[in-house]
Amino acid sequence: MSIQDASATTPAANPMVVNCVAYRNDGTRLRDISIDDISEVLKDPETFVWVGLHEPDSPLLLKLQEEFDLHDLAIEDAQQAHQRTKIETYGDSLFIVVQTAQLISSRIAFGETHIFLGKRYLITVRHGASLSYKPARHACEKTPELLALGPSYGLYAVLDFIVDNLLPIVRDFREELQELEQDIFADTLNRNTVRRLYDMQRDLMTLRLAAAPMQDVISQLTRLHPGFIPDDLRAYFRDVYDHVFRVNESISAMREMLAAAINVNLSLVTFGQNEVMKKLAGWAAMLAAPTLITSWYGMNFTHMPELSQPWAYPAAMGLVACVVGTIYLWLKRARWL
Repeated sequence: MSIQDASATTPAANPMVVNCVAYRNDGTRLRDISIDDISEVLKDPETFVWVGLHEPDSPLLLKLQEEFDLHDLAIEDAQQAHQRTKIETYGDSLFIVVQTAQLISSRIAFGETHIFLGKRYLITVRHGASLSYKPARHACEKTPELLALGPSYGLYAVLDFIVDNLLPIVRDFREELQELEQDIFADTLNRNTVRRLYDMQRDLMTLRLAAAPMQDVISQLTRLHPGFIPDDLRAYFRDVYDHVFRVNESISAMREMLAAAINVNLSLVTFGQNEVMKKLAGWAAMLAAPTLITSWYGMNFTHMPELSQPWAYPAAMGLVACVVGTIYLWLKRARWL
């Protein structure tokens, strides 16, 4: 049966199948097909298939394993999320795991994408927070001369899409940090500000753990696996490598800025508390002098100095005023008051 005679069933009936599209080797799109039609489509040696899945169940993955002869270990990993970023070779296919991220309500949600790459197929399996790769697929379809290089060009488009979606997250965090600067340099401690700074630093640390290993994966795609990556595509993967390197550099810089902001906020609060303590100590010193002098006259003695003199009381008051004034001027010069 030729490709034109195959069933026209689309993947819309199964919500786990985001797309299942057949292409010619010249990069032109044929049409949407069903999972059951894959083996029939691949009978034509001039075609390849791009399948996109979102959190598929075991029967669907086993069906794909049957259609593409995928390795058991790769299917087992694809069934389970929480895999580390990696690239592995299983016979005539590559299995790639990358971490994805999405900004939801000022918090980063993380997910995973598992990718199967063969000479005549590309399969993406999304778990957790991740944007659809429909824009990447449409971009490939607009450049059939590049898509004619095979499914590996689709792999480049997907990886580039994943990496490019990380930069806006860092940019949004930088803008939020600028908005928090007024609270950071406040004299009083704002617990919500410190908590938000800590949450941002924690999210960026997790984002770096997701983005940093991608450099090694893309580096391997740039240098190795000649059976899957044509030489004409090496430059494109090098471009993705530059993007992920820039993402990691931006994350590192942002983390340093957040750490500095937290330290500045705490230092300013500590400095403000020290100023308050200095003022309290200064006023306590001024109150201590008259307390000491007048306490002498509160003692129950028969003979006290100058009690019989009419100028004794004014003299004592003058002495207190002089001592307090001297202490005040000294503290004022020392900038304690």
